[in-house]
Amino acid sequence: MSEVLNVPTMAEMMAQGKQPEVLFWVGCAGSFDDRAKKITKAFVRILNRAKVEFAVLGTEESCTGDPAKRAGNEFLFQMQAMMNIEVLNAYEAKKIVTACPHCFNTLKNEYPELGGTYEVVHHTEFLKQLLDSGRLTIEGGQFKGKKITFHDPCYLGRANNVYEAPRDLIQKLDAELVEMKRSRANGLCCGAGGAQMFKEPENGNKDINVERTEDALETKAEIIAAGCPFCNTMMTDGVKAKEQEGNVKVMDVAELIANAQDL
Repeated sequence: MSEVLNVPTMAEMMAQGKQPEVLFWVGCAGSFDDRAKKITKAFVRILNRAKVEFAVLGTEESCTGDPAKRAGNEFLFQMQAMMNIEVLNAYEAKKIVTACPHCFNTLKNEYPELGGTYEVVHHTEFLKQLLDSGRLTIEGGQFKGKKITFHDPCYLGRANNVYEAPRDLIQKLDAELVEMKRSRANGLCCGAGGAQMFKEPENGNKDINVERTEDALETKAEIIAAGCPFCNTMMTDGVKAKEQEGNVKVMDVAELIANAQDL
């Protein structure tokens, strides 16, 4: 299927003398991970549908430096951050939207002290803005009445207090939102934060992602909704470990909306 998505770059926009409404920061996962690429495409389809003028940096985008910083390499983090800030400032970027809470947290909270100050929103917040302003409408469609539980990403929830936007979106799908016993401020990490995504776990009795998946399965939800590519990977692996692939799907909130709209 040769799908045509309209994804202009900042360089192309500037050449036309235009400034996009938002800069979509794709992130490493959204660019290179096969599963996360589907989230990126779903989000772009929604942006196209809502007629949002957006642009990406394309090859000029580099890792925000989150994994380096969390792993303790402050020097590498600052090098990566300064390169990105130079590019963003050259394009006079004002508003950035990203589907990765790690990129979101780093751009929003750690770039300002290095000279990069922008309005940064998570894609669930931006989708809610589109809905609230009437630029996007969603009906329940295939998710009407389905049990969906939302796993709070650490860098979205506890680090930045964004709890309601993803839940509001799920409820707009006419789905039945069921909460895990550990949710919102008491949510449990999927196990991939702090650069743990890129290493094997230490020896223990149980992997964190399996523990978290058990929380989700207890709700009897048909879909585990995520708002982070790392969480998506960890919860998907957890579902496989519990041999529940046939019964439970792990989907990003943007994918839920794109699917409900048949985009």
